[in-house]
Amino acid sequence: MSLNAAVRAFGRFWWEFLFGDTPELAVGVGLALGAGWALAALHLALVAALLPLAVLLLLVASVWRGRAPG
Repeated sequence: MSLNAAVRAFGRFWWEFLFGDTPELAVGVGLALGAGWALAALHLALVAALLPLAVLLLLVASVWRGRAPG
């Protein structure tokens, strides 16, 4: 296996692992982490409540999206 093929396989693995069947969750996690980083850089205590709230909202959205129809 050439280096180029190995790098492509590695990239495909991480793309599938991170985005998989629910890319909106990956985007949501990225946005929540980015917002947390920005608030922490501003030394705002709101970041302590933001990340758990974001996790809860993303979990509810994921369950809602995956529930059986009907």
